[in-house]
Amino acid sequence: MHQFDGTAIATALPSMAATLHETPLRLNLAISCYLLSLAVFVPISGWLADRYGARQIFMLAITIFTVSSVLCGLSHNLLELVLARIVQGLGGAMMTPVGRVIVAKSVPRSGLVKAMNYITIPGMLAPVLGPSVGGLIVTYFSWPWVFFVNLPIGVAGVLLVRAYVPDLARERVASLDSMGFVFSSVALAGFVFGFESMGRGLLPAWLVVCLLTVGVVCGFLYLIHSRRVAEPIVDLGLMRFRSFSASITGGSLFYVTTTAVVFLLAVLFQVGFGYSAFHAGLILLGTATGSVVSRAAFPPALKLFGFRRLLLINVLVISSFLFCCGLFRAQTPLVLLLGFLFFGGLARSMLYASIQSLSYAEMPRPLMSRATSFAAMVQQFMQSFGVGLVALAVHFSLVLHGRVDLTVGDLKYGFWLLSALSFLSVLVFLRLPASAGAALEGRGSKAAQ
Repeated sequence: MHQFDGTAIATALPSMAATLHETPLRLNLAISCYLLSLAVFVPISGWLADRYGARQIFMLAITIFTVSSVLCGLSHNLLELVLARIVQGLGGAMMTPVGRVIVAKSVPRSGLVKAMNYITIPGMLAPVLGPSVGGLIVTYFSWPWVFFVNLPIGVAGVLLVRAYVPDLARERVASLDSMGFVFSSVALAGFVFGFESMGRGLLPAWLVVCLLTVGVVCGFLYLIHSRRVAEPIVDLGLMRFRSFSASITGGSLFYVTTTAVVFLLAVLFQVGFGYSAFHAGLILLGTATGSVVSRAAFPPALKLFGFRRLLLINVLVISSFLFCCGLFRAQTPLVLLLGFLFFGGLARSMLYASIQSLSYAEMPRPLMSRATSFAAMVQQFMQSFGVGLVALAVHFSLVLHGRVDLTVGDLKYGFWLLSALSFLSVLVFLRLPASAGAALEGRGSKAAQ
């Protein structure tokens, strides 16, 4: 639900704008405020799970997200929609990280790879399915159903959690680091909102600069603050674990591409090739197919290559895929296009599952909630940064060539920038030992922990 809504609403914006008597540009505030709410509340999700119980917080998060989804669909004006989206962001901020905490704490370390392989597939599928399903809903139904579709899923989710998810023991945690929460939340909000607005003309340039400046200042203040408290809300000390550090630093360069490439491909197919939103969404299903196949391909590939080599192989495939996306033209045969999207989706899903699994390889059980919040925060931040960065690259191309209307040639710079950033993660993963993640594969003395 969380990943799907983010891309489905983008497809539905024109229809929503017409119904609510707003411009699509103003209605983009509903997306920005959702991302803002996510950024503010993600850091606190791990602390809440430890303090009040992961199962209880997970059900609460699903409930909040589901109820607010219904309120979004019932909105009659922009203000109501924005307020409902802010509440929805609160639910989403807790839902994904806390769900991951439950899996990490419930599954033996040797079975974590298999479990992460299952739970990362929906996270990779949903952003790709969002445009096509959103286009289908808007074309044949009406935009409120983009949100109403969450109601049966949310109700079923709560019932299944009550029936099958164990009530994990609550951890003994210190009081909430309220000052750290304020600093980290404002820093993330400034960065996310600033990056989302870059290169899109949504906000004046001076305001974007102010937002990023606030993010830098509060981030610096948080760094100072975190050194003075025993249990900071975002524990930077977790970076001492080598596998976790690699998953964060190398993963950051990958997360930059995940949402940005869907954004670029949607623009390429609709603006560059002249496809409808629904047609463009159907072509993106090639990536979704690759993601589904990766569930079966990932375990044997990991057994054959190990974490280090599998990470490096998938990074090279993804970098090549992103570079080739910059060469796509309207004359490119559909079969070739779908083939590239399939292998790109396959490699992205395997890399995502590898990174998510590796982050827990050395992590002690009591620190798993903090590690999950940390990783979710970084992922949210880098995804927003990626979208803003490619939008800025495309904008610079327009300015450089003195054009106003977007062309296919302008988009290639965004793809090639993402390709270069993705390739840089090779430098991180090369430094991992060959035995990295051995405990997750059932090898080594730590396998039983």
